[in-house]
Amino acid sequence: MTTPLTLSADEARRIILRAQGFLGADARRGGAPATLRRLGAVQLDTISVLARSHELVAYARLGAVGRRKVELAYWDDPARAFEYWCHAACVLPIEDWPLYAFRRRAFRERRYRWHEVPPTVDTILERVRESGPVTTADIGGAKNGGPWWDWSDSKIAIEWLLDTGAVVCTRRVGWRRVYDLAERAVPGHLLGEDLTDAECVTRLAGIAGRALGVATRADLVDFLRLNASHAALMDAALLDGATGLVPVRVSGWPDRSATAWADPAALETVPRGRHRTTLLSPFDSLIWDRARTARVFGFNHRLEAYVPKAKRVHGYFTMPVLTGGRLIGRVDPAREGSTLVARQIGLEPGVSPHKAAEPLAEALAEAASWVGCDTVRIERADPALHEALTSAMR
Repeated sequence: MTTPLTLSADEARRIILRAQGFLGADARRGGAPATLRRLGAVQLDTISVLARSHELVAYARLGAVGRRKVELAYWDDPARAFEYWCHAACVLPIEDWPLYAFRRRAFRERRYRWHEVPPTVDTILERVRESGPVTTADIGGAKNGGPWWDWSDSKIAIEWLLDTGAVVCTRRVGWRRVYDLAERAVPGHLLGEDLTDAECVTRLAGIAGRALGVATRADLVDFLRLNASHAALMDAALLDGATGLVPVRVSGWPDRSATAWADPAALETVPRGRHRTTLLSPFDSLIWDRARTARVFGFNHRLEAYVPKAKRVHGYFTMPVLTGGRLIGRVDPAREGSTLVARQIGLEPGVSPHKAAEPLAEALAEAASWVGCDTVRIERADPALHEALTSAMR
């Protein structure tokens, strides 16, 4: 094996930003559909503050793109994408359907995820077959009336059929999944591909590596949430070059993380360009891995939505602020009518409030306009930052 190329931490960071669609002439070309394919996976989440996370991911890269265009990039007819388990529940390009066969097989063999599989599975499948696309409302409802995990048998059954590939979700009505037979919704040439577990993992590792730009083994495992046996398949593919990724070393990263993998095409040119200041969803693939975010950006971020209010440090849905290729602070946003409320804003140590104020004010104003607000109100910030931001917003 040849000696791996050595990158500085700054070089690696800029390659990562370009791979994630923040730098370069091609970053915005192709709109939201191209963004989905560049990223390989867009994580879904139920929380909606400014907008839902999948919308925020496109907005961070493309600016004030129409929200309807974002929806059509994910849920359209014929299908451009489907929902399945990658890093978490994600929207994935429809052409990647065959690559998740390894996970569908694993679910079928296990016959359990969060709930025991009910005996009504076959009945529900037949209902979908006869009635066409359905939502949980069409098959008896999703809940039994208890906490959020207290699913009805019909909800457990339809989700099991989704896990195992008998049905697929390629569109939504509102925020509700629409389930249909995979054989009806997925193009036939994709259904016909029959890949081994090793082939699936190998190709997905290449997609993850290209999406991440520069990635350690742990980063790739986290992107795909691989178990030990599937991670071993990935290791073998990395070592024999089957993923198409090449080893690199990153000076300045911790020793255990210094060896990484990159797309050789990403190493051929120096990333150039600038991006606007923007707020990032905490589920954005640039920062969804907390250990990686600390390593690449020196930024320690934690989603506090599920932390008791009294114990929160930065806020409910804290959105990191990306400017000049760095994460400089956090905003905890909310909406009150036509006002975007910055409930709390904080900067990283060493970031000048006066230098940060103008780009941050522009980012807040742009985000407000995008979600239909015409006013921004700041509730909590360091006095110097509050004063500088107030002046910049005027």
